[in-house]
Amino acid sequence: MLWTKGLVLAMMTMAGLQGAVAAVAVAKSDFGKLPDGKTVEAYTLKNADLEVKIAAYGARIVSLKTKDRDGKIADVVLGYNSVEGYVAEGTAKTYFGAIVGRYGNRIRGGKFTIDGNHYEIPQNNNGNALHGGPHGFDEQLWTGHEIPNGVEMSLLSKDGDMGFPGTLGVHVRYTLEGGALHIDYTATTNKPTVTNITNHAYFNLSGEGSGTILDEVLELNADAYTPVDAGLIPVGGPQPVAGTPFDFRKPTPIGARIDQPNEQLKIAGGYDHNWILNGPNGTMKLAAKLYDPKTGRVLTVSTTQPGVQFYSGNFLDGAYKGVSGVAYAKNTGLCLETQHYPDSPNQPAFPSTLLKPGETLHTETIFAFSTQK
Repeated sequence: MLWTKGLVLAMMTMAGLQGAVAAVAVAKSDFGKLPDGKTVEAYTLKNADLEVKIAAYGARIVSLKTKDRDGKIADVVLGYNSVEGYVAEGTAKTYFGAIVGRYGNRIRGGKFTIDGNHYEIPQNNNGNALHGGPHGFDEQLWTGHEIPNGVEMSLLSKDGDMGFPGTLGVHVRYTLEGGALHIDYTATTNKPTVTNITNHAYFNLSGEGSGTILDEVLELNADAYTPVDAGLIPVGGPQPVAGTPFDFRKPTPIGARIDQPNEQLKIAGGYDHNWILNGPNGTMKLAAKLYDPKTGRVLTVSTTQPGVQFYSGNFLDGAYKGVSGVAYAKNTGLCLETQHYPDSPNQPAFPSTLLKPGETLHTETIFAFSTQK
């Protein structure tokens, strides 16, 4: 693999600080071929703290390597060695590491209305539309190009794609800054449409293939969450987390209450819910903090989005073997998907996901990695 320097940052100019910030190297390589014969490119971003590989198929994170408290490096996201692994999942998709859209999460019945016009997305999850329908952004071959400190992935989703109105131009920028991976999303449309774009990485801070995430300690910056019905669609409006197994305002092991006789946990087989983040929509704020006592790795998630979907990997069933050759069983990875709330197009009380011509959708999420003793 041929490495090229994406950018060498200038000397620090802040008073009292000296020295240079380490460069981010960017390398492009082949990641396999799609069934139609097209080659999928991957971009590996590397600095002194992180090494992240982004594949053009689904604009997905396929690996993320970082150090533990003893300096040992491990890949902390679930995934495969080549694009063939992702394609082989067929319709039983995990969405490992992918950008999901045009509307991430669920829309009831796949139906919504804009300005009196009715639209319908093909149903692919218990009578609902999940992650943009059966052939969403996760299945698309994005166009990548190197940018300072990282890579930009671009996609043009045409009017009528999976039933959504408007031609949507989407750009997702992955960049490294020290121990942090920044994901910057922008989108524009030529017709009013709805959109909710996020990344679906599964994390295991002990390292992929190392066992479950149930001992990892989670903190969520949320006083409320959105309970769901049997189809995992929010019902009844936001509810306080206080006094429930959904209260992660203080650091709590994920497995501490996951088996409690709670109806919401039974519906989802664990955690698969949207938490309403404290702080105004559109401003950068803490979403989550995850700590692995075994390795000392810490993941801090910040975002401009109004919510985060915490999913505890309930539907992983050992059917797929990842990079290490170990089967991904239940709870062997978790997702922290920064997002708008599920089914927002049908729930006027939720923050709007409507995007109009002349507007630019812009959101940002930061996954920052560190260690503690």
